[in-house]
Amino acid sequence: MAVTRDSGDPCPAHDRPWVLAATILGSALAFIDGSVVTIALPALQSDLAMSVQGAQWVVNGYMLTLGALVLIGGSAGDRFGRRRIFVLGIGIFTSASILCGLAPSTGALVLARIVQGIGAALLVPTSLAIISAAFPAGERGRAIGTWAGFSALMTAFGPVLGGWLVDVISWRAIFFINVPVALVTLAITFARVPETRSASDETAVDWRGSALAVVGLAGLAFGLTDGSEWGWTHPAILGALIGGIAVLLWFVWFEAHTPSPMVPLHLFRSPTFSGANAITLFLYFALSGALFFLPFLLTRIHGYSAAQTGASFLPFALTMGTLSRFSGGLVDRYGARTPLTVGPILVAAGLMLLAVPGMGGSYWRTFFLPMVVFGLGMAISVAPLTTAVMGAVDERHAGTASGINNAVARIAGMLAVAMLPSLVLGPEHRTLDRATGPWFLHSFRIAIAICAGLALASAVCARLTIAAPETAKRR
Repeated sequence: MAVTRDSGDPCPAHDRPWVLAATILGSALAFIDGSVVTIALPALQSDLAMSVQGAQWVVNGYMLTLGALVLIGGSAGDRFGRRRIFVLGIGIFTSASILCGLAPSTGALVLARIVQGIGAALLVPTSLAIISAAFPAGERGRAIGTWAGFSALMTAFGPVLGGWLVDVISWRAIFFINVPVALVTLAITFARVPETRSASDETAVDWRGSALAVVGLAGLAFGLTDGSEWGWTHPAILGALIGGIAVLLWFVWFEAHTPSPMVPLHLFRSPTFSGANAITLFLYFALSGALFFLPFLLTRIHGYSAAQTGASFLPFALTMGTLSRFSGGLVDRYGARTPLTVGPILVAAGLMLLAVPGMGGSYWRTFFLPMVVFGLGMAISVAPLTTAVMGAVDERHAGTASGINNAVARIAGMLAVAMLPSLVLGPEHRTLDRATGPWFLHSFRIAIAICAGLALASAVCARLTIAAPETAKRR
């Protein structure tokens, strides 16, 4: 199939539904895997005799490479061909999924998850770029909305399917299920998705910047995750933390001086852009921290099966998935600042309600309402947050701005999973097999209080940094 340049000419109308199907299925691989693995963590931990650090790395290995490389994935697609990089990402992701399913140990599983993150970082940004190139301007917004809606619904039902697979077959099945989905996606892609790339052959790929980001974030992740076990004064931990910070400072300096940075620092001169990314950091730290601890609470404290744990997330996921697209209308009516103040406050309220139940009680009287409030808060926040990010930059930087915000969300999740267990679990944190008594419930409540506090901090940040509608119009 011939390569086409970005000239404003979309692909033929009869191919566009197939393009949408391929990009939805491909992105769903990455989105679902993040939520399903969280549900499977208690089973993983029991089967592989995994410490809490091992469970953290199973989540963070994926988050690390996805967060650090998601921007480079989009640039590589523009330079070398979006379909080519999309297919490469699916191939890497699927191969790593097979290795995850076959993993004999925690170390092997973590390494495979790191490779999975590389694949996801290639396929997620190129899926949106493929849609943008395939659809005319008048249909592009609806196509992206359809992609987002289906991705949200698949992510919502992913934990239910994952929990059922863990109970009926094994935790390994949640990785093997990726293979048939990937094969269908590849078949559609090769048959119906045209190859496109940037109109310029000189599109630069910031390989050195991406390498610095990976190394710096890896040092921080290692130091924060293993510091409580090794000791915070251990030379390896101090070296990792100091080295990670130093490399990240080098990354900032490099991005300021390279001619084609993957993170153009001048974008952060906008108070709205900087504020929106700070909100993302706080809010997604709160989200990821809560979602890491919840499966252990439900399985170890309340005796839920993996399938029941997955189903318990449905009110949260469905509320967030179905209402997110409608919350975009709030921006038109009230601007982004009001929803970004109200939404995080509801997130904080939902989180605090999650901390109320003790050891026992039916789901409907304990967790249903908190899950709905939690999901409602996120639903009100997500679309206005994206709107604030995209509206703070000019059109030619829209893709880069979106990528930066996506990377910040992933890095926030990585930091939450790295830091919270060390802060709240205490001396019993070496294994979560003992997460069955009042001590774990107490630790859970502390973690949730921290997450709720950060959600409130994001509301304050929104009030201080996001422009009011009248101000935005004058600009």
